Amino acid sequence: MKPSPRPRRSWADAGPLRWARRYMGYSRAEARGMVGLLAVLAGALLLPLLWHPAQPQYLPAADQQQLDQLAANLAANRAPGRTYAPRPFERAARYPAVAQVPLGPFDPNALTAEGWEARGVPHFVAGRIVKYRDAAGGFRAKAQIKKMYGLEDSVYQRLAPFMQLPEALPGRGERPAYAAGGPSKFPPFADSKFPNKFPSKPKHLQPFDLNAADTTQLMQIRGIGAGRAKWVVQYRNQLGGYLRPDQLGEIFVLRDAPDLVDSLRKYTFVRPGFAPQLVNVNTATFDELYLHPYIRKPLARLIVAYRKQHGPYHKPEDLQQIPTLKPDDWAKLRPYVRCD
Repeated sequence: MKPSPRPRRSWADAGPLRWARRYMGYSRAEARGMVGLLAVLAGALLLPLLWHPAQPQYLPAADQQQLDQLAANLAANRAPGRTYAPRPFERAARYPAVAQVPLGPFDPNALTAEGWEARGVPHFVAGRIVKYRDAAGGFRAKAQIKKMYGLEDSVYQRLAPFMQLPEALPGRGERPAYAAGGPSKFPPFADSKFPNKFPSKPKHLQPFDLNAADTTQLMQIRGIGAGRAKWVVQYRNQLGGYLRPDQLGEIFVLRDAPDLVDSLRKYTFVRPGFAPQLVNVNTATFDELYLHPYIRKPLARLIVAYRKQHGPYHKPEDLQQIPTLKPDDWAKLRPYVRCD
């Protein structure tokens, strides 16, 4: 009987791999993968030791030549008689010196910047004082000058006794005395102790047409100022005209003011038989449609898309074929559309 051939052993079954397969539970493919990974790691560790890149050659003579050239340029720039641009901390040296004058009584509202400099005030502070005086219309007290930014307290204390101004501003409610017959800065109040900043509203106002009123008429109603009156007119123009007084409650600035809406409804009316300005849904563009408060952008896109897909509308009721148009919205929109 011929003996059976001995099974061939692979390299994964010999040595440490056989031990790893027996005791670590690795399969033959896992053992081969581990051997490959270890070979890659060993190569990565040994490669820096085996490969030495060429080091750059240092030439001290070339560096020394560059240093000598820089030193020569620096010495040439420091030659006597050479002028330099002023540095930031030497900014004050650029301004010409102003001759000082002996201190005496002076009017701060009549001094120029050079006059302040002649009395010991720095150049930039003198310009700031003059600029503030011109913007404020003049100084009325020494306290205003004392608060100037950059003015040192020692300089102010030296100049304050010679300033021809009161120490502080008059208190609240006090007025300076004026010469008899001279012009008064504060006009007298004939009817009240305090001036009336806003014109008084009429107490008995007759109702007027809401679609023909301008902002001036609307502002006669108590609580309606220029801003709210402008919104009422603007919303009317976007609608094409009011059909019902309760449409005033749709205005953005009046949604949280029911008392103002009641005042507007009390003093305004919609003329019977008024015909609003209609929107032609067959010829109006998207930009014209979405400006209407009852259409806006989403519905305007659908109106234009439906018109392109199905052709022009034959009657306004065809708009009800648009799925997103709710019955309540259609009831408000119906009086403002037409199909020509």
